[in-house]
Amino acid sequence: MALTLLATTHRVAPGLLTWRAWDALRSAASVRLRDGHPLLPSLRDAGIAAETVGEPDAARLVADARAAAPDAAVVWVAAPEGDEELMREIGALVVDDPLDVEVLHGSYDLPGARLLDLVSVMDTLRRECPWDRKQTHVTLVPYLLEEAYEVLDTIESGDYGALREELGDVLMQVAFHSAVAAERDDETAFTIDDVAGAIVEKLVRRHPHVFGDVTVSGADEVNANWEQIKAAERAAKSGAEASALDGVPMGQPALSLAAQLQRRARRMEAPAGLADGLAGGGDDLGERLFALVREAVERGVDPEAELRAVSRVFRDRVRAWERRRQHA
Repeated sequence: MALTLLATTHRVAPGLLTWRAWDALRSAASVRLRDGHPLLPSLRDAGIAAETVGEPDAARLVADARAAAPDAAVVWVAAPEGDEELMREIGALVVDDPLDVEVLHGSYDLPGARLLDLVSVMDTLRRECPWDRKQTHVTLVPYLLEEAYEVLDTIESGDYGALREELGDVLMQVAFHSAVAAERDDETAFTIDDVAGAIVEKLVRRHPHVFGDVTVSGADEVNANWEQIKAAERAAKSGAEASALDGVPMGQPALSLAAQLQRRARRMEAPAGLADGLAGGGDDLGERLFALVREAVERGVDPEAELRAVSRVFRDRVRAWERRRQHA
């Protein structure tokens, strides 16, 4: 006599259970689960007679398990989200009169399974929350930028404990944009699966040394191959009008924009003189800034990161000065 609590996950298709789980279900003295449980159709297809109830009765489950044959068990199929309260009630009932109670995991989450929860939550918010429902790709842009900069700030400050949450906020923006796009009924519509599929294809295509038969000697050759593959992609997309500067986002911060443009120009071995006279006879402040960026690129440093670093030092000095002034 025993009571088996069968736990499953809603993040895999119902019916995809372990061999031990199916064996326990087929050999059980009684199988019970809630009305509408997602596993119920699979049990019926397998010829397993299951008793459905509105809500489980812990006392009855324990009593029936005690009354079962010595080599048989009563199986309760827990709700996909778990039955913690029921388990506590059963635990209290068997403290003074022990019963063999087993928690059997019939299915497990695969890596990345919680992303399904994110998709589900995002779809629910899009339907039921007035604020989420009114958002568009355009109105979401500031939040995507803000969340990306918060990730950057977390990394630069070394606060890796907070990085998980900040990355989650960025991931939510990806899910949000995908939910908005999925609602369209024209050729621009796409789903989050399309987004994931596209990046998987790109990663496989750009890593032939991992997924193909290309051999590389090190990271430098990987980078060179990457650039060649990207050039081929640009040519296939834009034809004769393709440029190595295609895809450079002009809306990014000016320092990082100048650095990215210069890095790409250097890869093409563009003449250094192209950077002369950029101010066109006007104030040459921008041209001098551009030259500083070129110096940073040549030294292999990120001018945006360098300026942020000294800005943080300046911020700390100003705050220290404020505190000293307050206590003067």
